[in-house]
Amino acid sequence: MLGTYDTYLEAQSVVDRLSKADFDVKKLSIVGNDLKTVEQVTGKLTWGRASLAGAATGAWLGLFLGLVITLFTPPTPQTFGFVGAALLIGAGFGMIFGIVSYAITRRRRDFTSTHKVLASNYQIIIDPQLTAKAQQTLQQHPAE
Repeated sequence: MLGTYDTYLEAQSVVDRLSKADFDVKKLSIVGNDLKTVEQVTGKLTWGRASLAGAATGAWLGLFLGLVITLFTPPTPQTFGFVGAALLIGAGFGMIFGIVSYAITRRRRDFTSTHKVLASNYQIIIDPQLTAKAQQTLQQHPAE
């Protein structure tokens, strides 16, 4: 083990320093210990939020498909209209899907949230034969 760090950014910084010093970083692993999931509640889920979230997702999908299809067709003045139509159709179908999904799961989960996986600390694991070389490299290339 090369070291234990309180945050992932600290461990990442050490690996970055080794990488910049041309150390073979393929031999390193960053391991998070004592993992836990944290669900942060962000608000109440309503019909409006469900439909807007569905519409936004559908719009992105429609935009993507519209742009992909235009790549394989000759450019015409209607190209932008086609992409716009694909965006609107995608938003419409996404909105319907969002409303139907909310209707099915309503009262079982009436809130929105985000998930995170957190660790109490992070260790950089390395082949024991390379530990001394890595420590020497870190001493020669201090943090900026």
